[in-house]
Amino acid sequence: MRPFRFGVQTTTATSAGQWRDLVRKVEELGYSTLFLADHYIGPGPVSDRTFLRPQHLAPIAAMAAAAAWTSTLRVGCRVFCVDYHVPAALAKEAATIDLLSGGRLELGLGAGTNGGEYAAMGLAFEDAPRRVSKLEEVVALIKAHSTGEPIDQDGAHVKVGGYSGLPLPVQRPHPPIMIGGSRKRVLSLAAREADIVSLANVPWTPVNDAGLTPPQEALRRSRLVRDAAGERFAALELESSPYVLEVTGDAGEALERWAARLRTAVPEVRAETLRDHPNVLVGSVGEIVERLRERRETLGVNYVTVPRKQIDAFAPVVAELTGT
Repeated sequence: MRPFRFGVQTTTATSAGQWRDLVRKVEELGYSTLFLADHYIGPGPVSDRTFLRPQHLAPIAAMAAAAAWTSTLRVGCRVFCVDYHVPAALAKEAATIDLLSGGRLELGLGAGTNGGEYAAMGLAFEDAPRRVSKLEEVVALIKAHSTGEPIDQDGAHVKVGGYSGLPLPVQRPHPPIMIGGSRKRVLSLAAREADIVSLANVPWTPVNDAGLTPPQEALRRSRLVRDAAGERFAALELESSPYVLEVTGDAGEALERWAARLRTAVPEVRAETLRDHPNVLVGSVGEIVERLRERRETLGVNYVTVPRKQIDAFAPVVAELTGT
């Protein structure tokens, strides 16, 4: 069994002092990693239309500050959209953060999903196959940069060469790479090339178009990763993030309340659908601990990322399970 680890994802701080206090609190509560998100738009019609909440902090600078203000907390971005960054520059930024943090970077990489944000930022939103092909080439460049050997990459999307990567990251052969998704091509890429596979949220419908319930769909994705990874699977971490998280002594009431909220977007959602949903963690500390152990057994998920608002309530779960 892979030991449990826990992360926190947030982008919100309105001052340096607020960010410093938050990252130190995350570390003190025993969380392994602090993740930011790679989004850039503030409030306005694009945020309303795309359902992207306004982002306070850009990830690279915030990650560097978080690393400087802590000593054991790992830092990362869940995940960098490869279209938002010059690939060679991103490779150097990543290596620099890993060096200056003493080897505490976790490098999340993704192909991008939100066409509205692309348009707002003046970027072309290519079709999915092209975006995933670029992701594949960026992963290769990150690994090439980390070797310190001469780089010579002439891909369809990434053309970099004529120099060797500096600085060398502390973590060898490269900082852990996280790739996430839901479809076969991206999950297979993650299984072959990443160190952490992030399983994207499963839809809320009781049964999807393939006739699978949410737990069955999560299991299908986990098996895709296992099959594509082969012998690598034993060394991989599987990560997931609960969209619905509430530590409470009355799980039934909480599930009914969450179901009512979600029905505004998905009318068929019911509380019983949420009870076993792989992106729901509702119940007492003991109930959540047991649910996570079950999911590690069935899905292989050992790495759980929680939202900032829940870090205090969830801390007893972290204390109970970290490293076990």
